[in-house]
Amino acid sequence: MSTVQDVNPRVRGIRAPVNLQGLAACISEQIAKSVKKPFKSVIDVSSGDPHKAGMPPISFIRQVMAVCLYPELLKEKSLPLDVRQRAQKLLDMCSGGSVGSYSTTSGGLPQVQKSISEFITRRDGGVPSHPEDIILTTGLQKSLSVFLNLLTSGEGKTQTGVLTPMPCPHTLPMLLDMTGLALVPYRLFEEQGWAVNLDELHRALEAGRVHCEPKAIYISNPGKPTGYVQDRETIEKVIHFAATNGLIILAEEVHQDSVYGQDKEFISYKKVLSEMGKTYAETMELVSFHSISTAHIGEGGLRGGYMEVINIDPAVKKYLTVISSASVLPQLALELSVNPPRPEDSSYNSYTQEIHHIEDTLSQNAKRACEFLNRVEGMSCQPSMAGLFLYPRVHLPPHIVEEAKRLEVKADVLYCQRLLREEGICVGAGCENGQEDKNYHIRLCILTPPSTLEEILARLRSFHHRLLEKLA
Repeated sequence: MSTVQDVNPRVRGIRAPVNLQGLAACISEQIAKSVKKPFKSVIDVSSGDPHKAGMPPISFIRQVMAVCLYPELLKEKSLPLDVRQRAQKLLDMCSGGSVGSYSTTSGGLPQVQKSISEFITRRDGGVPSHPEDIILTTGLQKSLSVFLNLLTSGEGKTQTGVLTPMPCPHTLPMLLDMTGLALVPYRLFEEQGWAVNLDELHRALEAGRVHCEPKAIYISNPGKPTGYVQDRETIEKVIHFAATNGLIILAEEVHQDSVYGQDKEFISYKKVLSEMGKTYAETMELVSFHSISTAHIGEGGLRGGYMEVINIDPAVKKYLTVISSASVLPQLALELSVNPPRPEDSSYNSYTQEIHHIEDTLSQNAKRACEFLNRVEGMSCQPSMAGLFLYPRVHLPPHIVEEAKRLEVKADVLYCQRLLREEGICVGAGCENGQEDKNYHIRLCILTPPSTLEEILARLRSFHHRLLEKLA
């Protein structure tokens, strides 16, 4: 492979990453080498990584994982008894009693699949889930990649398309590029709290059919990065729309454990589908995705996730099982996430306290940050009802837009680059979430220690005011 022209054309067609995190790492390295900056450290809240943002991991999960990695700790009496018992149970699931052994089954460890299906059944009020419908993978992105690759076919007007919300999760556009699928955008309505609109779905579908063959619709519920929580009526309308138009529903439900909006609750697409009668419940193809990159667990770096496939042809499901893979350690973390300590366990009180602390911090931070941003001149922010992000709109002054054109970068990217260089705050640019219009946005993770959030907001306001002062 001597030149870039020898690279797979599909790979060459992947949109270039914004790479703000790379710039953040470079600035952090400069600070470590005593290069003077107007700030002491970089705070990166561009992704949903609460540990990077300063939140501690859950003690119970880390303790059990530590024992699994170093079984000599089974003898350590200072560790809670239920931690050691759970670790032994998990080790018994592994080949050779070791997390370092290969998994002998494709699709995941059977005991973990069973635990996840039991969790889903409890979550959905008794709607049955079956272990054979659970496929474990190395994280959400891998789950999506595996299934999207099965959909990929055709070129030009026969290319498979996926209806995709705008804004969407910031990793999704590049993933669609990588798998050779056409992104068919449907707009979420900011003035309605980023709600899904049925008329917009019909418009997007007809527009997509001009240049590709839409075969699936991607749903993020609760929404990333918007925090919008779909109600039962909305979900029913989306299911009816998908069924009428022969679309597979891809429901990403990672933030289901972090709903904090008043009078809001998470309802899974599977639960609603099961209650719509046999015509839908027994025929509608649905794939739901979940992972350990949640607000409660936050172990995104372990790369553990799963998909539950509903009404998918067994022959197709066989391919999914064959091409999926999951490392042993994240599978064990998944098992712990769906089977937390029970009231009779010695770790129950501390675990519950830590979870409540995360929930309180997230809901209070969401309210505090939204109110703050709405008081900053040139910014506006819809309240988030769930999840880890706020997605405020930033009204950019003309000189920033003109400078971006001159530098051949997108205006929201330039805004984020300058914020990072001048204030040491790394946020995500709205264009990463697929937005191409002139309504510029930024994305920031709000699950941080409250003191860190205050510092982020203060630096952001200071930077934004300086931009506006240049217009005076």
